[in-house]
Amino acid sequence: MRRPLAVLAASASVLALTSCGLGASERSASGGSGPYPVTVENCGAEVTFDAAPEEVVLLKSAAVPYLARLGVLDRVTARAGEYPRDYYDDATWAALEDIPALTGKTDASGHLLISKEVVIDQEPDLVLGEIDNLGRDTLGAVGIPLIEEPAMCPRGLDDPGFDDITDQMSTYGEVFDRRDEATAANAAIEQRVAELSAPAGGERRTAAVLYPTVGGGVTYAYGARSMAHPILEAAGLDDVFADTDERVFEVTAEELIGRDPDVLVLLHSAGDPDQVVAAVTGLPGADSITAVREGELLPLLFNYVEPPTPLALDGLAQVRARFAS
Repeated sequence: MRRPLAVLAASASVLALTSCGLGASERSASGGSGPYPVTVENCGAEVTFDAAPEEVVLLKSAAVPYLARLGVLDRVTARAGEYPRDYYDDATWAALEDIPALTGKTDASGHLLISKEVVIDQEPDLVLGEIDNLGRDTLGAVGIPLIEEPAMCPRGLDDPGFDDITDQMSTYGEVFDRRDEATAANAAIEQRVAELSAPAGGERRTAAVLYPTVGGGVTYAYGARSMAHPILEAAGLDDVFADTDERVFEVTAEELIGRDPDVLVLLHSAGDPDQVVAAVTGLPGADSITAVREGELLPLLFNYVEPPTPLALDGLAQVRARFAS
């Protein structure tokens, strides 16, 4: 069972000492230089580092807040995908702007479109983020290690929560030999979780987190195996899909009408948030949904909710601010 949010702050020292992350991790400190080699388990595979990575390629934006807090964003030599300005403070944005962009092209669902040759030609010693044509086996065949955020692994996380953020911070701290920085970052994260998770007053409302397809198409919803669920709980909202044991799944307009959430959080990867709102309000019968009828809609950039990263705390803050009773 997920630990109650209120006790996270008290567990900071335990997390710092156990340094568990990327699922069940195994680490070796025998031989090598300093703490290396270091071995972690990621998506069911062992990933070993004989030294701290120095040439990193980012294929997804989720790792950025971890690397920035650990002071290793300068190790990123190339990036691909979308990196919305709203996510980052001025210093992080300036650092990202200095990193060569391979491509920002994505499909309608926000998935990166890039050839494997372009990435492999960078000769990185670590790739962060897995995409369809650049999986672990493809990169491993040319000696390039891969780390994916645990929530985005095929198995995902059984019970996502805010402690997965500190777990992952500790893992990156070990991979990059930034353990002290990870400990300090985790203490700050846990303090903020405790502050943001204070009980909200007033009557509780129901909520759902959706990813609509702009321009028409499938609408996706997030269930109990997504970070959306603990964010809604911490914001004092009851998740209408709490009984769905999936991370993300297709949902029909009829299902949304039947669940009838009081508020809706609408995720998108980039672009005009008004189009995301229109994609939901334009669904057949959408006026029958309380959230649509009363205008209780919050468009939110994807990484504010998924996967678990420090940006989820900013997402929680925005949800609380918009829907506080």
